[in-house]
Amino acid sequence: MNMIKTTLLLGLLTGLLMFAGQMLGGSNGMLTALIIAAVMNFGSYWFSDSIVLAMYGAREIGPETAPDLHAIVRQLSERAGLPMPKVYVINSETPNAFATGRNPSHAAVAATTGILRMLSREELAGVMAHELAHVKNRDILISTIAATIAGALTYLAHMAQYAYMFGFGRRDNDDESDGMSSLVGNIVLIFVAPLAAMLIQMAISRSREYDADRDGASICGNPLFLANALRKLEMGNRSIPMRDANAATAHMFIVNPLTGGGLMSLFSTHPAMEERVRLLEEMARGR
Repeated sequence: MNMIKTTLLLGLLTGLLMFAGQMLGGSNGMLTALIIAAVMNFGSYWFSDSIVLAMYGAREIGPETAPDLHAIVRQLSERAGLPMPKVYVINSETPNAFATGRNPSHAAVAATTGILRMLSREELAGVMAHELAHVKNRDILISTIAATIAGALTYLAHMAQYAYMFGFGRRDNDDESDGMSSLVGNIVLIFVAPLAAMLIQMAISRSREYDADRDGASICGNPLFLANALRKLEMGNRSIPMRDANAATAHMFIVNPLTGGGLMSLFSTHPAMEERVRLLEEMARGR
């Protein structure tokens, strides 16, 4: 059901992009928007892993550097039927982890020094299994596509804003009804479309987290390993926040490094922690 939801949300996001292109420049505008998205997708698909790893100062480790972490990832990769990914460690006291890479053959998992100190071996296995589930489900690619389309929509909205400010696209002989339609269309394109795209992008991210929790619990063999880890990580991120966290990469981490409640939960890249833990506990009880 989550995959169906993700597919529908991606379709809606693409529809918004095409609507924005159509509003801005007709068929040519729609084609331009799709070309922009395709070019941005290509760059993100090939280079996003090296960029994000460099952004957080991650260093690659081998079995001689961090034998426990390396052994856990190797064992879980074999159980999941995945190639062994590259393993990285980030020098940060904030307990967190993420996966990146354009496909299972070019994947990497990264863990902070804080998470290695905080979690037991079983809990760390639950976290790494969650990240490998992202790799297996190609969630990195899905999230990249969603972020790229949302970025292209924002770019088109800025173009529309400048075009409207400087009078491009307005004709002196436009009648009142055409002028009102144009005004409404510009308001939708400039303000509503980027906001809707962001909400859809966040909903896609939350949907993929639920599936990674479920599949990660199956890979590690015990849903409670991950449930217990998530509880600790939630408290750890509150007490030791990641000060250099980038909003553009927040969706990659197992626990959102950015905080916010209430209405801000609509813009969250992760589901509520209480719900994630509850579903894992129900899974452990065989429900």
